[in-house]
Amino acid sequence: MAATKEDVLKFIEEFDKRIEEHHQELTDLDQAIGDGDHGINMNRGMKAVMEKIPSVQDKTITDIVKTVGMTLMSKVGGASGPLYGMAFVKASAKAKGKEELSPEDISEMIGAAIASIEKAGKSTTGEKTMLDAICPAKEAYDKAIADGKSVADAFADAEDAAWKGVEYTKGIIATKGRARYLGERSIGHQDPGATSISYLIQSARVVAEAK
Repeated sequence: MAATKEDVLKFIEEFDKRIEEHHQELTDLDQAIGDGDHGINMNRGMKAVMEKIPSVQDKTITDIVKTVGMTLMSKVGGASGPLYGMAFVKASAKAKGKEELSPEDISEMIGAAIASIEKAGKSTTGEKTMLDAICPAKEAYDKAIADGKSVADAFADAEDAAWKGVEYTKGIIATKGRARYLGERSIGHQDPGATSISYLIQSARVVAEAK
């Protein structure tokens, strides 16, 4: 089943709700191993996004998703702004000229976001970052689609894989960002970026299931 522009708008609204609901949790996680501002920054950024949406909701999917990215880059401090912002911007390019998104289009957008995060963060999986959640999520999504599952079921599998990735980050040493200075003391703490991006996947699952 294809995703429409309305689905994309609902997804953005759902992610805003998730960040609003969990921003204190994300900040607490970040205070343990990072700058202590991830939830606060993401909440501020998503509020700014929601203020911008009415001005672009009649435009294309690419315009909408790109606007999310540009707004997050300008409004979110720390490492999260550039990482999330460029991820949305690069993902938006994969939707160019499309009025609906096929399951394969969605996969390409997630892939573009991952490539952007890897490049901007100079990171890969196993380094206690958001990649440890979004990479297995994409693998699970792609497998589900290849197996003939619906987009809703694929995102359910993706979300499950993402949260397992979050759990995985507890057991590894951080080698990126402020957390890397803690060395082995970062073990036992889950990565806040992996957590917030799991809420992003969760938002997509909720919208897909409601179709």
